[in-house]
Amino acid sequence: MNTLKIALFAACLTLITGCATTHDARILGADNQVELRSMQTRSFDTSDKTVVVRNVISTLQDLSFVIDKADTDLGTVSATRLYNGNKVRMTVTARPSSSSKSVIVRANAQYNLKPIENPKIYQDFFSSLSKSLFLSDNAVE
Repeated sequence: MNTLKIALFAACLTLITGCATTHDARILGADNQVELRSMQTRSFDTSDKTVVVRNVISTLQDLSFVIDKADTDLGTVSATRLYNGNKVRMTVTARPSSSSKSVIVRANAQYNLKPIENPKIYQDFFSSLSKSLFLSDNAVE
């Protein structure tokens, strides 16, 4: 009977220990988050957040996204599109920088509820957004 209790205790202890997250794994995850955030964020030299949000909406529509929600006051836009039968969701936020001389834009893309970590996706979006902002600044519609 004692050996059975000891065996059960050892098995429970092993299961509990196996579920613990190591400190190293959390540190590596934080580095990935910082790298992902740097891919997702760009600063644009304009002080008008509303113009940036309007151009974000136009850019997402140009990239075949359907706008789900947009709030110019908050500076948020959520959009979805289908890619190979799966849902791609992009949420973009625009906020004034601390100096108020530029607007910081962060795009967060998900494919099947997993973050997209491919830098090309974000580069393409920000390139299109930059062109759109240039055209709107120069009054080209």
